[in-house]
Amino acid sequence: MGFHTFDVDRAADLEDPSRYRFCSREELLSLLALDSSTVVADLGSGTGFYTDDVAPYVDTCYAVDVQSEMHDLYREKGLPENVETVTANVDDLPLDDGALDAAFSTMTYHEYASDESLAELHRVLRPGGRLVTVDWSADGEGEDGPPRAERFSLGDAVSTLGDAGFTVTHAETRRETFVCVARRSE
Repeated sequence: MGFHTFDVDRAADLEDPSRYRFCSREELLSLLALDSSTVVADLGSGTGFYTDDVAPYVDTCYAVDVQSEMHDLYREKGLPENVETVTANVDDLPLDDGALDAAFSTMTYHEYASDESLAELHRVLRPGGRLVTVDWSADGEGEDGPPRAERFSLGDAVSTLGDAGFTVTHAETRRETFVCVARRSE
């Protein structure tokens, strides 16, 4: 993933339930609109905190992270049977064209946001496939998350997604974060 990665030495922080104050399990599931046949990818899965929330509702969930150490920690925690770990950058996913019904990132968009990554997501999502992004806002008020210089505004994300061939269906700014739901255009 592009600009920096989460420090593996702080990986235990990724299991902190207080993360739900930024995006709850219920909200994420609602935004993804999953069913039991869905194939989905968690972009920047880390130790699988949100992957574990999504996995029971889908056929296959790819836990994508650039750090193999994160996958090792996830395996130690216990990997659900329908989760496959993928060690890769978002700009070079080892998935077939149209392999995914949906993809999501929670607090990781700022780590991979680039024209190349969005083109790759456009490639691996099927036409009409859903991309759900929840990330730290450049306009956020709080102290959590990366430095503001490493964040994007909702407007920037919406514009970049549009340029990459996505249609934004929901966009919302919050106190510290933003939510953006987009579909791959046909």
